[in-house]
Amino acid sequence: MALDPDTFDALIDTVRRFVAERLRPLEADVEAADAIPDAVVAEMKAMGLFGLSIAEDFGGLGLDMVEECRVAIEMGRTTPAFRSTFGTNVGIGSQGLVMAGTPEQKAEWLPRIASGEIVTSFALTEPDVGSDSGAVKTRAVRDGDVYRLSGTKRYITNADKAQLFTVMARTGEEKGARGVSAFLVPRDLPGITIGEPEKKMGQKGAKVADVHFDDVPVPAANRLGAEGEGFKIAMRVLDRGRLHISAVCVGVAERLIADSVAYAGGRSQFGQPIASHQLIQGMIADMKTEALVARAMVLDTAAKKDRGEDVVLESAAAKYFASEMVGRVADKAVQIYGGAGYIADYGIERLYRDVRLFRIYEGTSQIQQVIIARETMKRGG
Repeated sequence: MALDPDTFDALIDTVRRFVAERLRPLEADVEAADAIPDAVVAEMKAMGLFGLSIAEDFGGLGLDMVEECRVAIEMGRTTPAFRSTFGTNVGIGSQGLVMAGTPEQKAEWLPRIASGEIVTSFALTEPDVGSDSGAVKTRAVRDGDVYRLSGTKRYITNADKAQLFTVMARTGEEKGARGVSAFLVPRDLPGITIGEPEKKMGQKGAKVADVHFDDVPVPAANRLGAEGEGFKIAMRVLDRGRLHISAVCVGVAERLIADSVAYAGGRSQFGQPIASHQLIQGMIADMKTEALVARAMVLDTAAKKDRGEDVVLESAAAKYFASEMVGRVADKAVQIYGGAGYIADYGIERLYRDVRLFRIYEGTSQIQQVIIARETMKRGG
């Protein structure tokens, strides 16, 4: 349910100022420390950012998809690690519960997720299972009132601080997606260990790590949906998450364009600002055009989702185009900055590294192509 326009406009203005005045000055420090300051996390909680997508009945802001995407665009104008701090609570870490949870499960967990008291993670990827997400090997064997959960999940965002995992595990002998079920797994259950955070190319401050489950006794009451529905739940969660990530890509692209225009206007070569040279103008024109297309795709698809339409194809197309687009925009930004674009002091090389991940997580570009082609053929064109 959407907020009233005045309230939402006030939220956007608050987020915009928070990004410009509070977060952007901290970007170099976050890169160096590979951590988000605790004070910033507390401010995010106070602003309600951890509960953007959670209904007001459970303490969230209850934004619809268009509103959530507009907030994500604003958050994209700073290093993506800041958004990742609350991103799993808003997206993949909570939406399985929102979509498939029982009233009792929602009442137990959603208020604490919305407040940021609990950080969530989504545990699907495994050492040998990435894009083929229906082939998970982690197993959950029924033992009375519990399932015994064993296996390893890999590259799990926010695993280092998560208190609740949505875990996909195989519950039957049936092969493929139909044998997968979903579970809410609290971190404090015995048998859970978290690996060391990985050293990454970019998005410093946003941690990913392995999660190991060794005969973990998960209460049967923590299963999401029926046995065998886990893959279906995961795909619904990812469809929604891809749209959110697409919006973040738009925000980063808009930031890069604004920075490039400002730099080109102040940097002189051959006796005039480089912004006056047509080849520079051509790059800026390409950047702006692609960013406008991506923004239109994202907001149009979000509006369709809010109307209850099937947006599997459109979400995949938005993710595919926006994530590839922001990579091209970042590359042109480095080119416009020239040597300065390769130097850490200007921050452009950092964003260049940061955006590379968008083409990989929550479904690679190649997986999006498969989905787009499949859905297009299903619809007959």
